[in-house]
Amino acid sequence: MFAGIEEVDWASLAHAYGPADDVPELLRGLASADPEEREHALDAMYGSVHHQGDVYDSTLACIPFLMELVADPTVEDRGGILELLTSIGGIDLDGDDELDPEDEDFEGAANYAMAASAVTAGADVFLALAGDRDRGVRLAAPLALATLHSDPVRVLELLRERFDRETDNEVRLACIDAVGRIAMRHQCLTPDVVAWLMTIGGPDYCAGLRLGAIAQLARCAPAALPADVVPWVTGLLRELRAEPVVVAAAADTTAPPVLGQPREIRAAAAAGRVAPWTADLLRTLHAGLGDRVDDRIALLADQLCSPDRGQRIDAVRMSEVLLRTLRGAYDELVGLIGEQLADPEPRLRDAAAYVLKDLFQLAEPAADALLERVAAEPHGWVREWDAGPPTLGSAVMALVRAGDARIVPVLARILERGEAPGDLGRSLDRLGAAAAPLGPALCDRLARLALDDTLPEQAGPLLHGLSVLRAADTLPEAVPAVLRVLREAPVNRREWVVESALRALTAFGPAAREAAPELRRLVAGPRRVRTGDAGLPAALAARAAGALWAVEGDADAVLPVLCAVLNGPDPGARRTAAAVVGTLGPAGAPAARLLGALLWSAEPWTRVESAAALWRVTGDPSRAWPVLRRAWGELPHARVRVAAALAEMTTRGAEGADRLVDRELLTVRRHNAIDAGAGGHDIFTDERLLSLCRQAVTRGP
Repeated sequence: MFAGIEEVDWASLAHAYGPADDVPELLRGLASADPEEREHALDAMYGSVHHQGDVYDSTLACIPFLMELVADPTVEDRGGILELLTSIGGIDLDGDDELDPEDEDFEGAANYAMAASAVTAGADVFLALAGDRDRGVRLAAPLALATLHSDPVRVLELLRERFDRETDNEVRLACIDAVGRIAMRHQCLTPDVVAWLMTIGGPDYCAGLRLGAIAQLARCAPAALPADVVPWVTGLLRELRAEPVVVAAAADTTAPPVLGQPREIRAAAAAGRVAPWTADLLRTLHAGLGDRVDDRIALLADQLCSPDRGQRIDAVRMSEVLLRTLRGAYDELVGLIGEQLADPEPRLRDAAAYVLKDLFQLAEPAADALLERVAAEPHGWVREWDAGPPTLGSAVMALVRAGDARIVPVLARILERGEAPGDLGRSLDRLGAAAAPLGPALCDRLARLALDDTLPEQAGPLLHGLSVLRAADTLPEAVPAVLRVLREAPVNRREWVVESALRALTAFGPAAREAAPELRRLVAGPRRVRTGDAGLPAALAARAAGALWAVEGDADAVLPVLCAVLNGPDPGARRTAAAVVGTLGPAGAPAARLLGALLWSAEPWTRVESAAALWRVTGDPSRAWPVLRRAWGELPHARVRVAAALAEMTTRGAEGADRLVDRELLTVRRHNAIDAGAGGHDIFTDERLLSLCRQAVTRGP
């Protein structure tokens, strides 16, 4: 074994942490008689030679030795090695893209291609492994064959044969999963795969296998799913609960690759659970159901009623994906998520609260359960962090964002702390006037802030909170507190503080009349004015003009600076000025010519803001609407801005606006849903879009 390993100049090769001269020892460790040494070696291979899925020149050099190891029946734990090989060789490059040596990513892409070619060339070795004596090898072999072997017809025949001969149901599930992957990769074989999967739906097979077959149907042929698939699946889940399939070894790191997770995570997730693989099957099924929202809600509702806490944790997380991605009638589902807050299992409670905090008004069906959780767990009101300010706990944040006034006394208690959560003030929008009792505490904190380099982080949330409360209406001390930080903020990041203070004064409106002299001083220069020793950028001059307009309503005092900024060189400042001019309404008509010129700006958001403002100041959509309509299609994130204009202005003359709005209201997928990653305000923003669209429909032409 390892013939020729010393002939490789490993020191000249590299992995994630430098020279690869330690790789021979790792390869030998994979063949060790000591289980701990084998485990350490495999972990180290993932950590360096195949770090985060990367393929290095040392990775390529390892492939022949890994193939030798996996084919040797005397080596233990070959299932893990086979998974490693599958991962190394299983990265698909887009066949339409040719490798360009001039591309900066050429070396990495070339390594992936060479790895796939090298492993595929030796993939005949994997054929014999499908019937290996080692259960871990049999679990890993189907995925390796489906992913890497160049003869899918032969592999499909072998997997179906192995399925019939195999006695271990998890290995049979791995075969089902691999067959589904073959259908996805080779669509000409999909009819044969679908026909075979249909045969597994009968009573001769256990509930887990039937569930696996349905999941693969959803993956490769969703149109073949029956209309009553949800009752069918929920029935199978109940069978599994009544006759649980116990995992052979809960901490077995050779768990089937069908789970699609790192080995150590799979082992931890499986510990103490029955049939943990159902989570992966259900995720696959949800993906296949696509935009059948009602079916997915019904399926998740059943999952959330499972006696298995692990399955309920999985269901909560799957619910988050559904809620963030698709629109639907979620009251029942949200209520069931709320019920998990009373469970004694901390992971389940935390998962439910985490999902609910990003739902905003959609969390209302769980409000009572959230309030009970908050009352029962005062130590969870605030989360402390090693770095940065504390933040509100998930359950408290969920109630704040839902606009539930019952959380205000809790927020008042939190404000009595030495250091307030950094996100408290910024989260009060949905509470609005209901949070008025917090005004004195917020104002007092603002008035006592040290005017040093910590001011931007500390003042911003407080100023936002006072803005939401329109605190100047009831608190005489609010405006002086805001003016103090506006005038005396330190030079370092001064602009952050000034912008927040100006937003607060704008929100206060006429109640902030005592700030008018300061605001007039700020707008004294049309492009860049001086405030003490620091310059005020054009964008902030425009915001100061907006604040002065809100306080005094004197268009003649603010239009000169706004027009100067609109005509200036700073794209961001022009965009800000356009938004401010729009708030003037007809009084901003003198700026119409400049707004019209910005409709041709190279910066798309400047075009959007200028078009919306032009419509507001002229009342005529003829020039503005074509720009906004184009932005609707090209900039999905601009739809809220466009819908706000449609909801505010008459749509007469806005050709096609009604069709855009109707189509949006009938679309199931959220306008800002992306396949990877998400923001905490995504659901709120999309629901805001739907609300504005309904207002536009109600307003009509």
